[in-house]
Formats: sequence, structure tokens, C-alpha cells
Amino acid sequence: MTTADEPTAIAPHDQYPTGVRDLHLTDSVRSARDDARAQGGQTGAWMPYLPASGSPHCPPAVEPAALVWAETVAPGGYTHKVLARGTRLRFDDPTGDACPHLLLFNALEPTERLNVADTQKIPWQAYLGENHPLLSGDGRVLAVVTGDSSGRHDAFCGTTTDAWNERKYGDARPHGPSPSGRALFLKAAAKHGLSRRDLPPSLSFFQGVRVEADGALAWRGSAGPGTHVELLAEMPLLVLVANAAHPLDPRPGYVVGPLRVHAWRAAATGPGDPRFTATPELHRAYLNTVDYCEARGL
Repeated sequence: MTTADEPTAIAPHDQYPTGVRDLHLTDSVRSARDDARAQGGQTGAWMPYLPASGSPHCPPAVEPAALVWAETVAPGGYTHKVLARGTRLRFDDPTGDACPHLLLFNALEPTERLNVADTQKIPWQAYLGENHPLLSGDGRVLAVVTGDSSGRHDAFCGTTTDAWNERKYGDARPHGPSPSGRALFLKAAAKHGLSRRDLPPSLSFFQGVRVEADGALAWRGSAGPGTHVELLAEMPLLVLVANAAHPLDPRPGYVVGPLRVHAWRAAATGPGDPRFTATPELHRAYLNTVDYCEARGL
């Protein structure tokens, strides 16, 4: 075994690419350790902020100490997080080109997951907006939209597939220049023991789609830079996000901008909230949700 003071086995210097050995000194375990630690203070444009209170983009009127998640997701990137019931989740589109495709799962029992059809059917509204519930197939409210300054969202198209991106962009690899939303979801899902068969159709925000009179789906693009959407977790959630170009985006290039994500502690919707009894259908969904959560001490 090599000790901290003994040189490690390395290739001859002439086998290194030009300039590499001048940038990093790794000819011993101790040197490699020091070199690695020297990179620790570096930051990037796309990264999670740890602790979350250190986010440089804390939402207005939110105390930084209350943040439990803060991240800037790269164009063509993905993220994932488990959130407690009663957590508020905010997406910000700083450039007008973000497109977060979203999947939600019951974090306690991931077989319960977002049902896009019920999310449109139960509230009698296919277009997402403020106070719109995001429902599971078990008739419970996974989350609800509590704020929306964009108005440009999509509950029809789902996300892009590898086949789609390969035809349009010539590449769909999750680490390539034009990753599909499906490929990004698969990477996020794998971090939580989920596979391809666990991924239902998704919603997306900030790139609008409307149904025309003849039934055609029309892409409306974004409302511009600086918009946001806020959700409230009504159950413990596993959140998967793929920040990928929208499938109906007519632009020939792979266009998607950075996405800011923040979450902070709050309280779930209760019987005293007007939203709880806003409609008979929503009231029933909330009763189902509360019944499930109370049985588990939540």
C-alpha cells in the first residue's frame, strides 16, 4: 500500500497532454490531496448552493435561513430533491429561455406519482396557473401552484425523447450538446432507485403551449426574462427536474436557458385556507391528502 509520503505510480511525463502536469501536481498522495483541496473554493455558474442560505439569488421576502434548497441548473441540466410536506418551491427564469420539465412523486411511496391527465381533468382546466393542483393518480394533491408571473406553461406535450432530439439536433445523449428531457429524467430517477418504467408524462413551465381551434398544439414561447412559478408541496415529495428545450420549440438550435430553483419551509394548505374548499373536486382531493398524511403523522 502506498503511504502519504510515498510517490504513487504515474505515467511518464511525456505521456501527459501538454500543460496538464504544469496545472496540477499529483505525483504523490499528499500532493494529490493538496491539489484537490485547492479546488474547493471554486464556484461555477451552474451549481447547488450549500448551505442553501448562501444562495446569491434568494427570492424576495424569503429569509435565507429558511431555505432548504438553492441551485442554478444548467441549460440542458437536471436536478432532484426530496422535500417535506409544506415546503414552497420556486422556479425562476432569468433569461426567458428556461424550460423545467417536472415530475413529482410521493416521497414515501414513489409508486404514487404525478398524473397529468387528472391534473387537467379534476380542476376542469388544462392550462396551468395560480391555484392549479398537481394531482396524483390516487386522487391526492401532490402540490399546488401558488404563484405565477409567467402564464406560459404546458401540460400537453411532455418532454423530449432521444428519438426526437436525434432527429432534430443529431444528438440526445444526457452529457451531449442537446440532451433529451427523457434522458435527463432517467439520470435523476436513478439517484432514487427509479427506472424508465417509473417515469410518467411530465409538465413543463415557462414555454407555453395552447390548443388551436382545429386541435393543433401551438407553441407560444416564454413571457420573457424574470418570470417565476411557485409551488407548495402538499405531500412529502420527490422532485425531478429536467431543464431541456421544449419539444415544440421551432427554433433550429437547442435553445434553453439557466434555471434558478429555491425551496423553503412553510405550511401545507389547511381547512381554513380558501383553496381547500374552492371546488367540490378540489375539496375531495384535499380531504384524501390530509387523510393520508395524518395517518403517517405528517
